[in-house]
Amino acid sequence: MNSRAHRFVLLGIVVCTIVSLDQITKAYIANSMMLHESLAIIPGFFHLTYIRNPGAAFGIMGTTSSGFRLIFFFLTSLFAMGLLLTIFLRLDPRDWWGQLTIASIFGGAIGNFIDRIQYGEVIDFLDFFVKGYHWPAFNVADMAISVGVCSLLVLFAFDKRRSHLTPQEDSPLS
Repeated sequence: MNSRAHRFVLLGIVVCTIVSLDQITKAYIANSMMLHESLAIIPGFFHLTYIRNPGAAFGIMGTTSSGFRLIFFFLTSLFAMGLLLTIFLRLDPRDWWGQLTIASIFGGAIGNFIDRIQYGEVIDFLDFFVKGYHWPAFNVADMAISVGVCSLLVLFAFDKRRSHLTPQEDSPLS
């Protein structure tokens, strides 16, 4: 198998793993808990709390009409997935970290896209908080997207730094 085929196998494995884990955990929560039910896993820090988020991250656009949200998120998701695929195809085939990063974001985007098509909203359930500080609930797809985006920022930062080095500074002997 050539390196191009390996890239797509890697993309497929990562995306399928994330989407499967995301959809299985969401189905488990939706079938075993009542909406808004909360189960303390680590009291005062982490609960499983079943909510549905009609908006984007942090509930942004959650109060706009459902028809507008459906069209907006459908088009935005398709655009984002197309952009991710373009970035993936332009990556150096030896850049495994970059490929894993894009595949992670892509898998998370598909996981939440499935929810939006199926329910018109996203199932969230991972609920972290400390005293009065509460992070909005999220899911496996959100984690994959967040970790992927952070990883992508690190990649871009190191690539930018490397491109500003002179050939001598870039040498492994310096």
